[in-house]
Amino acid sequence: MNLNDTVFIAIDTETTGKYPLESEICEIAAVKFKAGKRIDAFSSLIKPSRPMSEEVIKIHGITNEMVQNAASIEDVIKEFHRYIGEDILVAHHAPFDMGFIAIAFENAGLSLPITPVLCSSRISRNVIKDSVNHKLQTLIPHLGLTQGAAHRAEDDAHACGELLYKCIERSGAATLEKLWELQGGPLRWPDFSIEQLCDKDQGINILVSAIRDQRQAYMKYGGSNAHERLVTPIGIIRGPDGDFLMASDGQPFAKRFYLSKISDVRRA
Repeated sequence: MNLNDTVFIAIDTETTGKYPLESEICEIAAVKFKAGKRIDAFSSLIKPSRPMSEEVIKIHGITNEMVQNAASIEDVIKEFHRYIGEDILVAHHAPFDMGFIAIAFENAGLSLPITPVLCSSRISRNVIKDSVNHKLQTLIPHLGLTQGAAHRAEDDAHACGELLYKCIERSGAATLEKLWELQGGPLRWPDFSIEQLCDKDQGINILVSAIRDQRQAYMKYGGSNAHERLVTPIGIIRGPDGDFLMASDGQPFAKRFYLSKISDVRRA
């Protein structure tokens, strides 16, 4: 596939918090590129089910007043699903966006896309060697990309698309296979499915329900001699670096528990 003839769609989400299931999408955007040029865009604010905290508002600048009359996630995600079709998607820190979007697709009864996703963050780490870090807001001035409003979905998606073409130019990549190789392999939507995870493991299903209902649960973590602990599940993060639960076990901070090491889960 000639990359100049390929339509890439750069996507971005802004959310009400860090973790899928606990938090929601409050803005989503997709910007279409072909041959390095922007050709179309989709963008929408989304009204969350609960008010956003001041902490998260300071990050993206989206206020509760701005989303008060916005559309629901059910309506917006259907439009987004139609818009992206089966084109090649790219996102900066793609696993983060895929985690939230996969849940939104499944909640709306929509199929997960077949086409793997590109991650401009992972690719840039292997291609842009002269940057102090590979945060999007660092790479924008470093590479002379379009500077929009930081942490707003459409502007960040646009910069992500430009970054992809900079990486293609610097690496000399001529195929999608080369881009997937540069990022360490394709990112596939089923690997971010919560429904498929629950189907495989009843214990995980209990934890997911506890997150959604804001309840506690009991679980064992570690080997056969692990003791049972009472936890407050916060979110489940899936991705190429392993699937894990974010939860508090009485400490004032959340801890990471790898799903492969969790056993004997029961409702509190």
